[in-house]
Amino acid sequence: MKTEDYFKVGEVFGYFFRKKDPNRPTNTSIKMMHWSNKISITMFLIGAIIILYKLFLR
Repeated sequence: MKTEDYFKVGEVFGYFFRKKDPNRPTNTSIKMMHWSNKISITMFLIGAIIILYKLFLR
């Protein structure tokens, strides 16, 4: 595995900006699960940015 493979974020951003699949079933539980996943990914990225900021700029 190459070093650049560890820094691929295309799948993460693809999760936020994908098109809706009309064949996929939707219900309230699935919608809530996807919203909680999006919130947790966003919080993780914010936390990682804050840690890198403190590590490199202080």
